[in-house]
Amino acid sequence: MKEEFYTPGRWQNWMNKIKESGFTLKESDEDPSAAVFVYVMDDVVLACLKVIARCGHGTISKDEAISTIDEIREIVSERDESLGEDANMMLESLNTALTAVFFSSQRYIDGGYDKKTPLGKMVKAAVESEDAGQMEAALGILSDIGARVIGGEALPEEAFADLPYCLTAELLDGIDAISAAQIGDDSYKEDDGSEDDGKDS
Repeated sequence: MKEEFYTPGRWQNWMNKIKESGFTLKESDEDPSAAVFVYVMDDVVLACLKVIARCGHGTISKDEAISTIDEIREIVSERDESLGEDANMMLESLNTALTAVFFSSQRYIDGGYDKKTPLGKMVKAAVESEDAGQMEAALGILSDIGARVIGGEALPEEAFADLPYCLTAELLDGIDAISAAQIGDDSYKEDDGSEDDGKDS
């Protein structure tokens, strides 16, 4: 029986929590209800890292791992109902960031990514590609950056210096979330599937 690393029910649980939070965008004072979006991001990122770990342990093949990441991406793209204008806007931003997580995960699994160019230089190249209207090229560069972060490299602080508000910046938020998740609970690294608890959110 194929293991489910992420389920529609799990995603719907998070959508319910967002709706219950009553989130609204505020011009001043950070809304504590915004924390739920951080939890959602972390949950999805950890699911992807778990897939990568299982692939590393040889529990699943590269093709299965890449396909599983696609399945997770399809689940989180589902929209059954509006969560409110502000929450919908935040969710769109979240999904943009998660796009980088999914592509980076697949690039890491595949292994064919740039391992030498300085990360700061790659960030600048991604911004330049976006400015030139070459978003596919920018996403490719960002996927390489994300793959290297999954591999243990850290995004240099200067990479975010003077970074304009753009799609590349939103995608980098997803890569930053990968880094944050790896610093947190890293028990997924030793999870080879031998004692899967099947816990949901």
